Formats: sequence, structure tokens, C-alpha cells
Amino acid sequence: MGKSKITTTFEDDFDEEEKLSPEDQADWDEMEKYFSESLHQFKEGQIIQGIVIELAKGLATIDVGFKSEGNIHLHEFPNNGQDLSVGEEVEVFLERSEDNDGNVVLSKEKANKIKLWDELVSKYEAEEIIEGTIIAKAKGGLTVDIGLKAFLPGSQIDLRPIRNLEKLIGEVFQMRIIKMNKKRGNIVLSRRALLEEKRQNSRTETLQQLEENSLISGVVKNITEYGIFVDLGGIDGLLHITDMSWGRVNHPSEMFSMGDKLEVMVLKFDKEKERVSLGLKQITADPWVSVDEKYPINKQIKGKIVSITDYGVFVELEKGIEGLVHISEMSWSRHIKHPSKIVSIRDEVDAVVLTLDKEKKRISLGMKQMEANPWGEIEEKYPVGTEVVGTIRNLTDFGAFIELEDGVDGLIHISDLSWKKIKHPSEILKKKDEVKAIVLNIDKDNCRISLGVKQLEPDPWDDIAKKYSIGMEVDGEIIKITGFGAFAEFGDGLEGLIHITQLGPENVSQPDQVVKIGQKIKAKIVKVDASNKKIALSIKAFKENLDLEAIKQEQLQLEVLKEEESEQKTD
Repeated sequence: MGKSKITTTFEDDFDEEEKLSPEDQADWDEMEKYFSESLHQFKEGQIIQGIVIELAKGLATIDVGFKSEGNIHLHEFPNNGQDLSVGEEVEVFLERSEDNDGNVVLSKEKANKIKLWDELVSKYEAEEIIEGTIIAKAKGGLTVDIGLKAFLPGSQIDLRPIRNLEKLIGEVFQMRIIKMNKKRGNIVLSRRALLEEKRQNSRTETLQQLEENSLISGVVKNITEYGIFVDLGGIDGLLHITDMSWGRVNHPSEMFSMGDKLEVMVLKFDKEKERVSLGLKQITADPWVSVDEKYPINKQIKGKIVSITDYGVFVELEKGIEGLVHISEMSWSRHIKHPSKIVSIRDEVDAVVLTLDKEKKRISLGMKQMEANPWGEIEEKYPVGTEVVGTIRNLTDFGAFIELEDGVDGLIHISDLSWKKIKHPSEILKKKDEVKAIVLNIDKDNCRISLGVKQLEPDPWDDIAKKYSIGMEVDGEIIKITGFGAFAEFGDGLEGLIHITQLGPENVSQPDQVVKIGQKIKAKIVKVDASNKKIALSIKAFKENLDLEAIKQEQLQLEVLKEEESEQKTD
């Protein structure tokens, strides 16, 4: 501001008639010179010193040596100006030397920011650590209050990505400034840089201390299906699921949570690859050392079901020791579809030690042995030839299983179901049907009973031998063709074999050249073997109308032919 303007400003306060005396004029000129020099000494946009000359109406009046004072709101001062006093010297920012009203425009807040910026620049250059409070979530990271607003990128928050950034709001962290732009007023921070330095220092220290069989403390940092990773201090170690407990662990999460602190043993340390294998169960004594003394064979025990599988259940005898009850040892009954049908997890059961393998750490248990064995007196209860009644429990291709009582099943083989030939038991039986049978054989050691249904009726072959004689003509139907001939059904469901040489007057090389399945035929009976339950038929004998002697001669020749073929095969 020039001199003319100052002169005009002050002369306006006097009338034309009121002229200054020479002495007053000299004082006026000296004051004008003072203010002119003061205005030229300070530039707008600088921090200057001022003195508080008044505190009133929420304002602090500051004298900075200009022709007029400036006012600053008290909220721009620390503690809202409550600690401020008249006469106190303060640093302020000169925004403008004169506004439209001729007043100086000052700011304490901007002075603080400029001064703080300079301090932060010094810390940035010196790579000093600063503290900041997370105040908000921003795009790509967090906003931090370090006196000024600064940006903490998501990649610089931690060593690993953090999904929920909002949970960090209000947290105070130590950080380092990694970038500053005064023109834009941008400050970029990093917490990760400090964590990496700390981790590296801790890693170096940990690597020097690591020794196999030594104990070390750590924190659970990751949980997987096969184990947990423990932060030992700059380096991670793996605690495998098999080294967590002497007992069963289905999943590591049953024992650990993220952030858990624990003490573990160093089992193996590969210095070159920096891999560490850890153990927890190794800190305590192996309960299997004295297992043969605690659980000898035939000892009765009480335990808790801890696992159920398709093939049996595992019973915990004590912490670290489990035994297997195979499904076959759970009940004397043979038709348990799944162990879960009779027991549940955490059930307490009584059992007997059956076998013990200390080296492989295996114990076999039996639950059914706690009950009376129904097979103990089976021979006395069901002697051979006894007629019994049971329920059909299951049908298979080879026969039917009959439940005589709980835990006792008998098998009726398909050949013992009927005197007639059947293809499958379901042709004459249904599941859950009640059936009568005769005990044919008992194998007590293997818990097996053979039963028969056809034995309840007389053997029809006793009458067949009388009813069907050689030379008798029969009507039949081809039901099966083989390489050596064809089978025909006739009479009361009987089957007769027509040898390839008896299919017709002429010799054929393949049976299906002259007969087909379902074809109706007429034949003569040429052989009846009641002891072996076999009948032979001949279409040739029917067509040639052979008499009894001729048929016998044919059969004799056929037997000789079969013997020769058999000898040739043997040779």
C-alpha cells in the first residue's frame, strides 16, 4: 500500500481548518513511515508474530504492528482459546494486509497447519515414526488424522489385506510418511513399512534362537484342514493336525482359534528353506507308553463314542487313546446297516479289549461281548434235522437269509429252496415273509446255519423214476441252448437234455441250426437218472420211431462217445 493512500486515509479525519502544528506534523510523518516500513517488511502468505491485546465476544484481537489489528476466532486456538491471555505472543498467518474495511486478515489455524506441515516434512525426510488416528474410510484406504489429514492406502495398512476397514476407525497406529505433495496438500502414510521392519528384526532374532526339541511361543495366524500356521516372530511354523494331540482331532478348529497364543515344540527346522515343523502333543507324555498295562486283552472298559464311520465306531478310553469297535463286533446281529443305527456321538458304551497293537497304536474293542453269545448253545437249541420258523430278512442271487432270533441268521441256498429248478429265490419267496425250514448243517465256529425248505417235502424224483420211463413220448419246449445240445421243459416243470447227436436224424455241428428257444418239440425219453436228478430226451428217437432196444443201443454208443471225448480232453 502506497503512502498517498495512507495520507488520504488519515487526512479524512480532519477538517480543512484543523491544520497540524509543525511538531504534530513531524510525529505524523514518523508514524506514517513506521507503518509503511511494517507493511513492506511482511508479505501476505507468511507466518508472523503478534500480541493478544483483547479477548472478547469469541474473538482474539491481535496486534501485528500494522496500522490496524486483526481478529481471530478463539476456536482456532488450542482448547478453544481458554488458555489464551492478553499480552501473550502468538504466531499467526497473514492472509491479507488489509480487507475492504482496512483491517488486517489473520488466521491462527492456517499458521498451525503451515508450521505442522514443515514439522512433518522434517519427519518425512528423517524417516521418523509418527502416530495417527484413523478417522474415516476412504476410497482405496483410510483417512488418518496426524494433525493434518493424511491417506493410508489399503495395501499399506497391514502385512496382509484387511477386509473390514471400518473396524479400524478410532484406532491409533504408528506409521511413517512415504510421500508428501505440498502443492496438492497430499500426505501418504504406511503402517506396513514399520510392520515389515519389525517382522524382519523379529525374524532374524527368532532364526538365531530356533533349535530342534526346544520350546517356543507363538500366535495362531492361519487355520487349515491339515493344521495351523503359528507366527513364531517373523517366521511361521506348521503345527500339523497329527502333532496336535495324542488323541483324535477331526479339524484344527476344534482346538484353536485365530490369535490364540500357545507354546509348542520345534520338531524340525530347515535353515536353508526356513521351514519349521512344530508339535504340541510332544510336550506331554505319550499315553501309549503304558497302554498294555492299562488295557490288557479281555479287560472290560467304559468309553465315549468320538467318531462314527461306515465300518465302526471309535471309542475314547482316555485323552489320547482310542479303540475301534468294528461294526461286526457291535452286536451279535448280522444285519446292522450302519453303526449310527445303534449309537450316537458322545454316547458312553461298555466294551471289551479284543486286540492291542502298541507299536501301531491300535486297540480293537468289542461291544457284543458284553452280552451273551446266542451261538454259544446253538447246536443244542437248533440240532440238525430240527424244523424251524423264521423271517426272510434278505434275498440274494444264491439264496435267502432267514432270521431265527436276534443275532442268529440261517441261509437257505437256492438249491435247497425247491425240488424244481429256479433262477432266483424271489420266484417263490418275498422279503419279510415267514417261512418254515429244516436245519441242514451248523458251523458254530463261523456262526453259520444251513437251512432247507424243499426238504420239508418228499423228493419228487422218487415218483418221477416211476412215472417217466425210457421210450415214453413227451411234448416239450426248448428253454436253453448250449454248445453240446439243448434243454427242453416238459411234464410238471421237468427239464430234459437233448444231446447234439439226438437233435435230429442228421448230424449237426451247432444245436441252434436245428432248434430255437421257445420251439415246441416232440421227443422220447432215452434216460432217467433219479439219483442225479437227470432226464435225457431224443428228437431223433421220436422221428425215427426207435424202439426200446434201439434207444438203449443209441445211449450206449453216446456214452462211449462221451468217454472218448473226455479222454481226448484229458490228453
